[in-house]
Amino acid sequence: MSAEAISENSAKSDFWQGVRLSMPVVVAAAPFGLLFGALAVDNGFSVLEAVLMSAMVYGGASQMVGIELFGQHVAPWLIVLSIFAVNFRHVLYSAGIGRRIAHWPLVQQAVGYFLLTDPQFAVAERKAEAGETVGFAWYMGLGLPVYVFWVTESALGAMFGKLIPDTHALGIDFLLPIYFLGLVMGFRKRPLWLPVVVASAAASIIAYKTVGSPWHVSIGAVAGVLLAVILPPHHSGVEARP
Repeated sequence: MSAEAISENSAKSDFWQGVRLSMPVVVAAAPFGLLFGALAVDNGFSVLEAVLMSAMVYGGASQMVGIELFGQHVAPWLIVLSIFAVNFRHVLYSAGIGRRIAHWPLVQQAVGYFLLTDPQFAVAERKAEAGETVGFAWYMGLGLPVYVFWVTESALGAMFGKLIPDTHALGIDFLLPIYFLGLVMGFRKRPLWLPVVVASAAASIIAYKTVGSPWHVSIGAVAGVLLAVILPPHHSGVEARP
């Protein structure tokens, strides 16, 4: 078997491994994709506009904030600023994931940054910490299904939103928080994991009660980052690695 064939088989294997890892995210995000489509239409969006927003913005929380503000006829600059506040954590994600995908060509890096989500970052980071290379095929297998299903679910929600039952009554709106909690727990062996999580959660809750949404997301993230910068890793009892 030639080297090219071996490389192609390896890429296919990596891609499908990523696809398998993406399935829990697809299932957990499904109610929110449907809900976004339904809410977008309720706020005056057409089905096409709702689909385009999901395809181009591709940020669940920021899209929810955006359609809520659009419905209130808020000034455009405030809408942009609010969406930036919700998505500010992605600036931190991109800074972290950048060193993992620096070996990719620039076009592939651009695609990778576009598909970067909370679970995408967490799973890729765990793979890199295990000493494995974050390859483009694997990364796309992980990210593409989530993207495609998110856009599709937004379209279905926009077209058939009135048939969607109350997600709060069914409890399915709690799937995504549970999944994110699992991602956070996956990093529990890191130095300062618990203090950073506690500081971030406390700051986010306080900000939510005082400043309000969506600023509590960014404030909580910044609080966790600042604590990690201030306290050196050896305070947790784990020696810092070079």
